Amino acid sequence: MTRKDIFWSNVQDVIKGIEKHPFITGLIDGSLPMRNFQFYIVQDALYLREFSKVLLMASTKAESEEQKINFLTHVMDASRVEEGLHYTFLRNWKIDLSSQEMSPANRAYTSFLLSVGYSSSFPEILAAVLPCYWIYMHVGKSLKEKGSPVEEYSTWINTYGGEEYEKGVRWAIDQLDKVDVSRTEEVRMLKNFRLASIYEYMFWDSAYKAERFPFPINVNL
Repeated sequence: MTRKDIFWSNVQDVIKGIEKHPFITGLIDGSLPMRNFQFYIVQDALYLREFSKVLLMASTKAESEEQKINFLTHVMDASRVEEGLHYTFLRNWKIDLSSQEMSPANRAYTSFLLSVGYSSSFPEILAAVLPCYWIYMHVGKSLKEKGSPVEEYSTWINTYGGEEYEKGVRWAIDQLDKVDVSRTEEVRMLKNFRLASIYEYMFWDSAYKAERFPFPINVNL
């Protein structure tokens, strides 16, 4: 088995949990309340700002020129998704992102990614960011086959179920088998990959529950 096969097989319990989650199934049959989708879009926009920083760190620590350039491109792609998809939704809903707070799951997930980005090697960063790529492609392709009766949900599905998105994801996945690491580092990579996959589940679960901190975290001086 290749490394990417081993990694994917090690998160199948998480993948199955995501596929069966009412947030995901609710996108398909239209039963997901719009307020929960709005909550998710807000959190995803906040998430992408931090995720872009981690991709920039991956580019800085990349082992090849191709990896450096492609991850820089992915930083710009993330910005385009935020501007094109998220801000279109947010403008329509009249939601001011600057007044929104990160959910507990979102803050935990991005803190984990930033910590790995600052302190770890390129292979370990790669393993930590890949679940966001890979799981979104997997979910997007699966949902695109089924469609949704809700226009907003269909727009989201088409973004992550499209061929252009898949092309970039496939490249990132292939990098798993191109890095040369010790057994110890490979174990750390797999742990990062699994933890980030669990955070992906928690992210959707958090949106479904509209999870918030018990007290406001924004302060005024």
